[in-house]
Amino acid sequence: MKALELLLNRRSQPRLRAPAPSGEVLENIKQAALKAPDHAALKPWQFIVCEGEGLLRLGEVYKKAAIASSKSEADIIRATQLPLRAPMVIVAIAKYAEHAKVPWVEQVASASCAVHAMHLAAITQGFAGVWRTGSYAQDECVKDAFGLSEKDEIVGFLYLGTSVSQPSQKVNLDSNDFFKGWN
Repeated sequence: MKALELLLNRRSQPRLRAPAPSGEVLENIKQAALKAPDHAALKPWQFIVCEGEGLLRLGEVYKKAAIASSKSEADIIRATQLPLRAPMVIVAIAKYAEHAKVPWVEQVASASCAVHAMHLAAITQGFAGVWRTGSYAQDECVKDAFGLSEKDEIVGFLYLGTSVSQPSQKVNLDSNDFFKGWN
């Protein structure tokens, strides 16, 4: 797949099944993340790959967060099932490093670029995925479970696997609605 074709046709795929990326394919996905823009070479990222028992463990973390947030019984039960929507979930974390020239927002942006790079690397190798956030990305119980500091951010949960269906076609937006010249 050519790079421009990939960029212009990338689609999220929320319905995923096994297999998940593994071996050299997974290593390529990891390496793509590590090539994200990174001002001052801070490497402000941490990635946690959840598969098998790891998905169940992530569900338990969500369950504890749901209980602590006084969510409904249905939401608490649902919390344990959320990670099971794919055979692999990569938790993407921006690990903040104090630096005079690289503000917090730029480090979060770097980690976000890493997630996008992983998603593209998965697609180009025949896999599919969806980048999710939601309330658990901001939940203090979830952050505590991963040992995050106050300035660290979960930028997303990248669900990866094999697509259950063909991606829908998106309508091309009019670029003039978003880009303005400034001459």
